[in-house]
Amino acid sequence: MPATLYLASCGTPISASRYAPCVSVIHLYADETGNLDYKAPTSPTESGYFGFGTAMFVDEHGGAIWRGHELRTGLADKGMQLPGGFHAKNDSVATRTEMFDVIRELGPRIDTTFLYKPNAYEYVKAKGQMYLYKLAWYLHIKEVVLRVSSRSDRLVIVAGSFGTHQRATQAREAIRDVCDQIDRRITLCVWDSPTSWGLQVADYALWGVHRHLVGKGGAWYHDAIAPSLATTFRPWGVAPEKMSAIP
Repeated sequence: MPATLYLASCGTPISASRYAPCVSVIHLYADETGNLDYKAPTSPTESGYFGFGTAMFVDEHGGAIWRGHELRTGLADKGMQLPGGFHAKNDSVATRTEMFDVIRELGPRIDTTFLYKPNAYEYVKAKGQMYLYKLAWYLHIKEVVLRVSSRSDRLVIVAGSFGTHQRATQAREAIRDVCDQIDRRITLCVWDSPTSWGLQVADYALWGVHRHLVGKGGAWYHDAIAPSLATTFRPWGVAPEKMSAIP
């Protein structure tokens, strides 16, 4: 049977009658990495991967959100303004170090899925770029949701908005369709990353695992991410030059 889909825009469930009262409220903050074309990487900054990562907090986690607020205002006190919040790719080394320290302190469950696009099946390529997006989301979120929750739990899935207006609309439809296939009680929110501390944590976690996957892990990954990393799913394998280095 399809899952009950809760939409943040209306706040009203289609049907909740077949679910028992909530045992836990599980928050999954989801971010993506990489682009959707199938061109071969042309520079060291292009890895060939597209993937999703989630950071999970269970029940009330206002303390975790407060730690993010403290970090941001503390950096402002030092003269570093972050009007859009934290973004691993763009932040300074010093900011990254402090952000990873907070993530290590908070210890959210982290899960990641990476699709190595050069190994994509031809039929997948033929279906276009948004099919890749939806497939990556499906492979990641369905596996994680079934691992971390029961049918008595309520899941709040906060996914980062994606791309241009047209792409964002297509992405929202893809995310909703996948959620509707999962037999869980789901509240779906699609938000801009600057509006959500949880999405910024997911961004950092995914960035750290991605760097490790391409051989650039370093202390940030080993100290702050690896202890909380529950799964790294790579159904299409890894880049050939990295196969001996990645567990």
